[in-house]
Amino acid sequence: MLDVPSQNQKSFAEGKILKSVTDGVGIVTFNNPEKRNAMSIEMWEGLGHALIELREDDSVRVVILTGAGDKAFMSGADISQFEKNRHNAQAAEEYNRKSDAQRALLAEFPKPTIACIRGFCLGGGMQVAMLTDIRFASNNSQFGIPAAKLGIAYGFDGLRHLVSLVGPSWARLILYTGTRIDSAEALRIGLVDRVIADGQLWEETLEVARTISGNAPLAIKAAKITIAQVLKDQDERDMGAIKAISMACMDSEDFREGRQAFMEKRKPKFRGR
Repeated sequence: MLDVPSQNQKSFAEGKILKSVTDGVGIVTFNNPEKRNAMSIEMWEGLGHALIELREDDSVRVVILTGAGDKAFMSGADISQFEKNRHNAQAAEEYNRKSDAQRALLAEFPKPTIACIRGFCLGGGMQVAMLTDIRFASNNSQFGIPAAKLGIAYGFDGLRHLVSLVGPSWARLILYTGTRIDSAEALRIGLVDRVIADGQLWEETLEVARTISGNAPLAIKAAKITIAQVLKDQDERDMGAIKAISMACMDSEDFREGRQAFMEKRKPKFRGR
């Protein structure tokens, strides 16, 4: 599925989290295909390391998250670790503390993020996908949260994102039944943004990422900050942050470059400053 130069690849969690960068696009791959990319605690920690490196890499302007193989984006948590790591409330709280820290890195990631979803996207996989800015899915994808079938209480943050995307009624149906929905239904209810033929999913996702990468980073940062503030309650919004990034855009070299490139009828070369 992925065409990533091997010399540009770094691995974490004993090779089960892969990170690469190409043409301004960072790629994180959940690489546990024999378990349908189920996440162990080591993989959660590896995801955090990959995200931090991509966040600090100035050459990276957008990040794609995807799953290895053709069966799953992520099928949730590795249930084989439950007896060791989540066997009671105290153990589960410690597990959640560790995994929540990595999900927070994604939720607060300052650059655009895209989930490229093929196959199963279940439980924690849905939680990760919902934390990204944009979700593209193959036409053979399946989505679900089987918490009720496992006796697990789904957390506030995960439900907050689910409700914001699909509304409370669909959130209840998904949680109460634990049933799976297909990609067409996921698109209809707003869980994903685009459904693409399986054979074209990666190239179309990469094309969108390259388009984002070629645009002005400060303008995209302004959009990301402002949309995040729009989604907050009015009394929690940081209007100062919106004003600050707006002023930074207007005073930037990229704004001058954009105007000049338009007048000269050429493609702009944005530098993020």
